Parts: sequence; structure tokens; C-alpha cells
Amino acid sequence: MRKFDEMYTELPYAFSTQEGHIRAHYKIYDEWLARQPSDMMAKRREEAEMIFRRVGITFAVYGDKDEEGAGTERLIPFDLIPRIIAAQEWADMQRGLVQRVTALNRFIHDIYHGQEILKAGLIPREQIENNAQFRPQMIGVEVPNDVYSHISGIDIVRAPNADGTAEYYVLEDNLRVPSGVSYMLENRKMMMRLFPELFNAHRVAPIAHYPDLLLETLMASSPATTAEPTVVVLTPGMYNSAYFEHAFLAQQMGVELVEGQDLFVKDNFVYMRTTRGPRRVDVIYRRVDDDFLDPKVFRPDSSLGCAGLIDVFRAGHVTICNAVGTGIADDKSIYPYVPKMIEFYLGEKPILSNVPTYMCRNSDDLSYTLANLKDLVVKEVHGAGGYGMLVGPAASTAEIENFRQALLANPSGYIAQPTLSLSSCPTFVESGIAPRHIDLRPYVLSGKTVQMVPGGLTRVALKEGSLVVNSSQGGGTKDTWILED
Repeated sequence: MRKFDEMYTELPYAFSTQEGHIRAHYKIYDEWLARQPSDMMAKRREEAEMIFRRVGITFAVYGDKDEEGAGTERLIPFDLIPRIIAAQEWADMQRGLVQRVTALNRFIHDIYHGQEILKAGLIPREQIENNAQFRPQMIGVEVPNDVYSHISGIDIVRAPNADGTAEYYVLEDNLRVPSGVSYMLENRKMMMRLFPELFNAHRVAPIAHYPDLLLETLMASSPATTAEPTVVVLTPGMYNSAYFEHAFLAQQMGVELVEGQDLFVKDNFVYMRTTRGPRRVDVIYRRVDDDFLDPKVFRPDSSLGCAGLIDVFRAGHVTICNAVGTGIADDKSIYPYVPKMIEFYLGEKPILSNVPTYMCRNSDDLSYTLANLKDLVVKEVHGAGGYGMLVGPAASTAEIENFRQALLANPSGYIAQPTLSLSSCPTFVESGIAPRHIDLRPYVLSGKTVQMVPGGLTRVALKEGSLVVNSSQGGGTKDTWILED
């Protein structure tokens, strides 16, 4: 299988500054790295871990329980070697991201209104109406600016072509409650603290203004006519795996972090309980899944949401970001249709490619998948976090056989894709500097306009040879540098 490294043109690493071994946008960094004492990186990593632990930058792993039965808190491993992207590459990627997220928002609006794409026969109707993420309660509901996914996290990978170049592919669209942006911001702060001289040598595009852009996006989505709408961040609580991020973003935006019990509905408006009495809420940046938002509409046993919230939302008296029902566009069974959406709604060819995908509900695709399980990646259509997935080349015979039975029992619950040789990036591991596979999650904000900060969260599979970058599966993160022209 062909390989592509972001920094070096030769694998295994040549570790040479000779012309041709180092990609142009990494040359300054490579020369700096070659001048460093051998123990410098290990000392800096210890310093970073100490600071992250002191600040409390953690996530919970639900599979690991402490003595009280709660998910154990872990530091997400942070790698000191940045992932660097040249200015023109980012400019092309950004255009593709704006195009894609615009089309996805058009698609969600269409599904809950005219359903023109279904009438045109481009997507089978049953794929929508039988989908667990379809919310009939949203049909006909108007939302500000016709935007449903205000915060989108688009997972991008890079894989080599036959000619030695490499191409970016969209692996997944995260449109419900995408997480990880706090790690993107904290990684940059850490790199600037540990290696200020590197930022003097490179023109790295800034990202610290993300909370300002996020607040601007949320306020632009307000249904209220007030000049200063009240925005809150709704969290499931401190035991959620991303609670650090919920608290971090609320603090950075200067808005209240609330739980469901802090909100109540009266006279078809939502109010927040405060020490000065009730305060009307205009925008809720929710980090709670649809099913738990309103016990009167979805799960009656939920204590994480607010009873009556959906009625207020449907009446247009509060904006929920991202909107209820957004998940219909990021379901993995809908992903193969996104290129058609771009052409249908925008009249344009997709700038960013999808990974070729086999839809196992189709008999031909199922037959191919079953015959080639050892070479494919198979995913549950509702899976997330690296769970419910088979990586054929790394799987045991027993794991492949288990997935075969699951596919036969419920083919419509799975998709399959070729195993891409994800690009690698130099990573500081116990044995020294070695290649590890990476992906990238840029965060796209949609309000009255579509905007983003340059870069995103680079996730890295720390286990040698692994293609799974998710933090819940032992992955780490890197700072992502977009070089300015």
C-alpha cells in the first residue's frame, strides 16, 4: 500500500535536511528540530502534561469506570510536533468546506420542508423516513437564516494517489454536537508557551478568536429582536466526556453554562434560573443529544433537558444550536449522497471528495463487502467515537466472522469503505520520532455567513500502524498550523 507523509518525502524517515527529503513548508521547522538537544522534546512533553493536568484538560472514558462507577478522567495525549499545512492547500480545503456545509444545511431545510431532493429521486424516501435521526416534529418548522448545523466538525483525511501526490477526502460529517474544539485552542496555547521561537520563524494563522466567532454565530441565530440576545451553553453535566469543553467554551464566550434543571418554560418562552430571578434565554448552544432535550417530546425519562423546550423552539421563541433533527444529514447512510446534494442544491461539482462507500443495504454492495471484509473498513451507520467499526486488515479472524454475522442480520445498519492509507506525520513517541497516522477536524461556523478559523484539530493514532485516531480509542492530538502567504 502506498504511503504519504506530511513532512518527509521518504519513508522510513530519512531525517535529513537534504533537498528533496523535506516538504517545502516544513523546512524551517526541520532545521529548527535538528538544532535541538536530544532530551529537549521529552522535557517539553513532561512540562505540557503537568500544565494540562493542572488546568484540568481531560476527557472521560466511559468504558473505564472508577470506584464510584463514573467514567475515568484522562489527559488526551498531546504531541509536540505540529501538523503544518501550506496556505494554498488550506485555501482549497476551506472552499470545499464552505461548499459542503452550505449544501448540508440546504439539504436539512429541504428534508423538513419541500423534500425536493426526494421528489427528484436522488435519495430513496425510505432512507429518510425510516432513519432514527429523522425528526417528524421538525417538519415545517422555520429556523433563523435556514441554518440547522451552526457548528459543523468535518473529518478530513489525506491518502496517496498512484503518482505520489495525495488527496484530501471527507471521511465524516459531524453536524449534531461536534466536540474537540477546546483541544484545538489549548494545543495552540501550549505550543506558543513551549516554543515561542517557532512562532517567530513561521507565519502561523491565528485561531484564538474562535470563541468570538462562535458567539457571533450564536447571536446571529437568535430569534429575538433584542440587541443583546442571551446565549447559554447546555451541558449534560460534569460526568459527560466533553464537560471540560462545555465549561471552557462558556467561559471563553462569557455566557452561562447551564444544565437542564437550570431552565424552565413559561408562557411559551424559555427562562434560566438566576440569583436575580428568571432571565429569558434566546439561544441554547446544546451539547445534549436530541433524545434528551425534552422529556415531553423525546425520552420521558430524561433529566438532562427541559420539559416544553421543543414547543418553544417550534414557536420560534428560542434557537437551539445545532437544531433538532440535524442528525439526518450526518448519518453514515446519508454520507454517500452528499456529492449529489452539492450538485442538486448549488449546481456545483464537489471540491472535496467522499471516500468511496459501499451501502450494505444494497445487495450487490453487501455481497462485495462480505467477500472482502479482510480489506475493508466497516462502520455502523449510527456509530461514533471509533466504536462499532471493523478495520479489516487489522482484525482477527474471529472479529471478521462476528462482523459477517452482524452484517447478515442487519445489512442496512452498515456501510463499508476501502482501507485508506491515511497520511502520516512525525510524532514524538517513546522510541523517538516516528510516523503516525492522522486526520483533521476543521470547525465550520454557519450564521448569516459561513466562516472558520484556519486549521482545526489534528488527531493522531499513537499506536504504531493504527488507523483509529479517536481519543476514546487511545488517540492523541496535535496543533495544526496553517501557514499564511
